[in-house]
Amino acid sequence: MKIFLDTADMNEIVKWSSIIDGVTTNPTILKKQHLDLKKFADTLFPMPVSLEVTTDDLSEMLQQAQYISDLSPNVVVKIPVENQYGQPTYTVIKQLERSGIRVNATAVMSFGQVMLAAKVGATYISIFAGRIGDEGGFPEAVISQSVEWLRRWEYRNQIIVGSIRSVGDVLRAATAGAHIITIPPDILAKMADHKYTRETVRQFIEDSK
Repeated sequence: MKIFLDTADMNEIVKWSSIIDGVTTNPTILKKQHLDLKKFADTLFPMPVSLEVTTDDLSEMLQQAQYISDLSPNVVVKIPVENQYGQPTYTVIKQLERSGIRVNATAVMSFGQVMLAAKVGATYISIFAGRIGDEGGFPEAVISQSVEWLRRWEYRNQIIVGSIRSVGDVLRAATAGAHIITIPPDILAKMADHKYTRETVRQFIEDSK
């Protein structure tokens, strides 16, 4: 299993560089930073970096995706599986993948959406576990069903689990078989920490004196 960091904060990326295998962003994350996206992506090469389109228009998605992809060879373009009006984007995903642009099919909330994104060849498929849970759904079931279905039919798409709200979300996603979990820095910090580990180290240091 791989860990991606869900941030655009270079300080956090450097802090966790020995752990992470890639970086994901979205417009909400990026609006908090003032970044040269090309420099940002180049600095992280060869780790994959997901950058998202910002339009509802499918033809504009294609244009933005080409521009974003051209920033650096490690860029993966995030395309939501439908726009805010419910128009599916699978034709866009398929066209981009066929042209050699890697796609992270994002804002996925159901096993059915996973199936469709896989059929059109999305490199990554991002399941928003936290948001599924917010609506009373069962993200672990969606994750495990998706991973098993991909395995059974020998698809090479990779499931990213995002919308992580707690360390428990990380552990449940890992147990459900996620290929990748993209984790916010504050959650990764909590995952790395345990008060009894700190207490044990303190005791050992005191006893060594």
